[in-house]
Amino acid sequence: MNPPIVEFEHFSFVLEGHMLLSDISLSIDPGEFVSIIGPNGAGKTTLLKCLERIHHTSHTGIRIAGKSLAAYSQRELARVVSYVPQADGVLPLFTVAEFIMMGRYPYLSPCTPPGKHDKAVVAEVLELTGTAQFSRRHLATLSGGERQRVFIAAALAQEARILLLDEPDVFLDPCHQSEIHGLLSRINRERGVTVLLITHDINLAALISGRILALKKGSLVYWGDPEGLMQEDVLFDIYGKPFVFVKHPSIGKNVVVTDAPC
Repeated sequence: MNPPIVEFEHFSFVLEGHMLLSDISLSIDPGEFVSIIGPNGAGKTTLLKCLERIHHTSHTGIRIAGKSLAAYSQRELARVVSYVPQADGVLPLFTVAEFIMMGRYPYLSPCTPPGKHDKAVVAEVLELTGTAQFSRRHLATLSGGERQRVFIAAALAQEARILLLDEPDVFLDPCHQSEIHGLLSRINRERGVTVLLITHDINLAALISGRILALKKGSLVYWGDPEGLMQEDVLFDIYGKPFVFVKHPSIGKNVVVTDAPC
């Protein structure tokens, strides 16, 4: 039996004297699709940055693929975990193909050009993400939805087993949001990549995920299936406000409808 792909065991994280994550314990199986939800400031981005080792800490209490996170070299970690951060408006001065090839960095050295396998991987993810059609364009010429697909393609070029995404659909219109959600589901389903997705869309989390992780003030307040999340008392405990539910017309599951302001 394969070990969990991600494990937190009583993990806490303190930055500049502030406890940002407190006593997190859970395990994620290979190939799961997990959404991470919670109010602003709950520690969602911090959790992903600890997994990616962007935040410097001892990382005791985190295991990746059965191995302590602290035991990985940065190159080894990049072959297992890839990360798509929040969009910040800063665009590198590269073409799409060049940028995606940079995702092969865990396998390349500064003095060695990309080989046949590197080029084949980039060609594959260009097709998978629908970015081949504008592979020669510069990132600055792309729409927001196109750029997000390129960032996901670069993460996939790492051939990592775990894909971390921090609100990849923010600022996108509904059509492009749907494209990104469909792409992530396909990557998870067809390639077996474990996906950890931060989102503020409760309905999306309930409809797209196998399990949901909810944080509040740095603590784990829910870890379970979507059906268990979509209950009035559970969501009130997470967000401190009541929600209105209706049954989804196609699948009959609870979904949240927009209600009056808090």
